[in-house]
Amino acid sequence: MTKPHHRLEVWKKAIDFVKHIYAATSDFPVEEKFGLISQMRRAAVSIPSNISEGAARQSRKEFINFLSIAQGSVAELETQLIIAKELNFFSIEVADDLLEALEDISKMIIGLQRSLKFSK
Repeated sequence: MTKPHHRLEVWKKAIDFVKHIYAATSDFPVEEKFGLISQMRRAAVSIPSNISEGAARQSRKEFINFLSIAQGSVAELETQLIIAKELNFFSIEVADDLLEALEDISKMIIGLQRSLKFSK
C-alpha cells in the first residue's frame, strides 16, 4: 500500500535534498558536529517529515498546517545555509546549488498549500 505522501513530488524532492545536506555537511569542521551540522540536518529532515505527517492527517486544514511547519524549516535551513556559506564551510557553488534547490522545494510547498486551500 502506497502512503499518500509517497505520491507527492515535493516530498520526493525533500528526501533527496536531505541526502544532499548530509553530504554537504560531512566536510564541516568536526567541532560543528553538535552545532551547525546537527541543526542543518534536523531542519532538512523536518521538511519531508512534516509533509508526510500532514499528508497522513484526516483534514485538509491539518495538512496545510503541517506544510506551514515544513515551510518554517525551509526558512530556518536557508538561514543556516547562508551562515555556513559566510563561514566558508563549503564552496559558494555548493551553497548556491543548495539554496536554489531549497527555493524550489519552498515554491512546491507553497503551491501545494494553495491547491489544498482552493480545492473542494
